[in-house]
Order: sequence, then structure tokens, then C-alpha cells
Amino acid sequence: MALDPQLLSIMVCPISHAPLKEVDGWLVSTDPETRRRYPIRDGIPVMLIDESEEMSLDDWQAALKTEDPA
Repeated sequence: MALDPQLLSIMVCPISHAPLKEVDGWLVSTDPETRRRYPIRDGIPVMLIDESEEMSLDDWQAALKTEDPA
């Protein structure tokens, strides 16, 4: 289940304050420096830094190239 687009539009990465993109059950920071992703559990974004993961550059780039479903 996708997050409400209005909610997603106001959410930012707690580290870099960059916008987020929802990709395969994760919220991915658009910041190339941090490349963090945050889990979505039972439809609830978990925006805790300790719960996030740093993505490899290749995985981060691939995630951001993913097209949003129309």
C-alpha cells in the first residue's frame, strides 16, 4: 500500500532534510551524500535514523531511476 502522496510531499530525510521517494516498501532519501533509506512497516514510515540503512551508490541510483506507477 502506497503512502498518501500529500504526506510523502512533506516528509524529508531526518539527516539531510532531502525529499524522499517511496520505492519497494522503503522511503529513499534523494540526497547523494547520505543515500539513506527508511522502512515502511504496516503502512507506517519509520523515520528513525537507527532504523535506516545506507544504500550502495549503485542501489541508490537504481532506486531513484525507478518510475512511479501512473
